[in-house]
Amino acid sequence: MENYSIIIFILAIVIGLSAFADKAKLPYPILLVIAGIGIGFIPTMTEIEINPEIIFLLFLPPLLYDASFNISPKEFKTNINTIGTLAVTLVFLTTFWIAVVAHYMIPNITWPLAFVIGAILSATDAVAAVSITKGLNISKKTITILEGESLINDASALVAYRFAVAAVMGSAFIIWQATLQFILLLGGGFLVGFVMSKILAFILKRVHKNPNVTISFMLLMPFVTYLIAEHLHVSGVIAVVVSGLATARFSKKLLPESLKNSSRSLWDIIIFLLNGLIFILIGLNFRYVLKDIPDHMILPYIGYAFIITIVALLIRMVRIFLQKINLQKAFKNTKRKRKISEDALLDFSNSIILSWSGMRGIVSLAIAIGLPRFLEDGSPFPERNAIIFISVAVVLFTLIGQGLTLPWIVKKLNTKKEENISTV
Repeated sequence: MENYSIIIFILAIVIGLSAFADKAKLPYPILLVIAGIGIGFIPTMTEIEINPEIIFLLFLPPLLYDASFNISPKEFKTNINTIGTLAVTLVFLTTFWIAVVAHYMIPNITWPLAFVIGAILSATDAVAAVSITKGLNISKKTITILEGESLINDASALVAYRFAVAAVMGSAFIIWQATLQFILLLGGGFLVGFVMSKILAFILKRVHKNPNVTISFMLLMPFVTYLIAEHLHVSGVIAVVVSGLATARFSKKLLPESLKNSSRSLWDIIIFLLNGLIFILIGLNFRYVLKDIPDHMILPYIGYAFIITIVALLIRMVRIFLQKINLQKAFKNTKRKRKISEDALLDFSNSIILSWSGMRGIVSLAIAIGLPRFLEDGSPFPERNAIIFISVAVVLFTLIGQGLTLPWIVKKLNTKKEENISTV
């Protein structure tokens, strides 16, 4: 009963702080994270244990489904090159370079453990980026790329994480097996998502005149799709994304406008509350992660987390600016069979905003806390507490550091753009 009371208390704080954030013109995710840290240090506050499986089931499906349902298919297709680069290539690049830095910088971190840290922190959280940039004057293209990246990058990060943990457990890493498994996970997820969207279309054609039943089926679909995909050992993330994209297409033709508006209003409330809970939980968890770290190691671990944050930001920035150059070259290449659309090109402002929007969030937190406690031989998982603490610290650094400065950067870039236009 006590835990239910705490959750109701947290939801009340989410709503109150969000209203305050609007008036103060501050990004509400930052306020919620800071509030979560503060609440966590209240002496009478009991620990809310985060079960990673519950986090993935309750938070990921509706957030992914909502993002995929609302993303513009045309914009998504136009920017698929950049989205794919950020969601797959950048994830594996980030895993590798964070692993290199962690191995040589942090004491007792072997190569397998270093790759675990890299995989945990490889995927960005566009929920945070989009929430923080909401209301700012950011182009539709930039938002589409951020949302599109988040729809796929969780799948890439989870694959990298599974192989890294398996390596710590003693399994040999074989590149062709890893590649094949990655293809099967994505392909299987795509197939499950496609089949589930067809099933939903079949059902909705017969019940769409009953608004309550229709909306209920649409609310249940992301959870059911995710569970089926995970049960079949394919990517639940990709399954939910494909299902959301397909459902968005046929629902526009099938459902009346009034029903779409009712569904949209309900989804908006659910997503608002889930987002709020995510950011509060990230802050709340800091105190309980902190208690497992020896006092003399707290400052060194915070230092390591700060360096990893800088490394991740630099890797992202380099990759995005390389992508900008590659797109321009491809656009100018007249011999190329598949022409790059002018709308797909990135300018300086796009590139800076995309680079600075690489915040980590709930997925990094959940998979860090989901690290096994013991190896197969019964011995403790090496450096587990250190890995969790560093991961949580990186999440907080990116959310608070990049999150607080992102609106200022966007404002500066927009001002510069307006000045350039006025001088032309």
